[in-house]
Amino acid sequence: MDHLKEPAEDEVRKHRSMTVRVALVVLGTLFLVVGVIGIFTPLLPTTPFVLLAAACYARASSRFYGWLLRNRSFGPMIREWRRHRSIAYRTKLTAIAMMAVTMAASILLFVRPWWVQLVVAGFGLVLGAWMYRIPSRDAPLRTSAGER
Repeated sequence: MDHLKEPAEDEVRKHRSMTVRVALVVLGTLFLVVGVIGIFTPLLPTTPFVLLAAACYARASSRFYGWLLRNRSFGPMIREWRRHRSIAYRTKLTAIAMMAVTMAASILLFVRPWWVQLVVAGFGLVLGAWMYRIPSRDAPLRTSAGER
């Protein structure tokens, strides 16, 4: 099983400075903690923070990066991003839906000034469109109406 192997040499390029490597491990760990919190909090997205953690670990520590790749929850997501620059279709749709619910709840329940509501809505639309444009290799094929 290739997911149990150590990371490939081209995936881990340690920074020359020990100080920078330590800072990257600390930063990567912080990103990972925020990503884990994002699993339980709809306002925080998990995927981008886990990918940031992986990027930090890949420049700092083969051990931490390998551990993250071997993790059964985060490893497949990281490998998909590293190999194909894509995220799973279901993950993408779930993230967009959770973001839409959170933004709508914020606008309706918490944000009072109309112009701030507009800014939050605009930010949500831009973020949702950006996230939707990230490729998904497992996305269902679209058929045109005439091909039924």
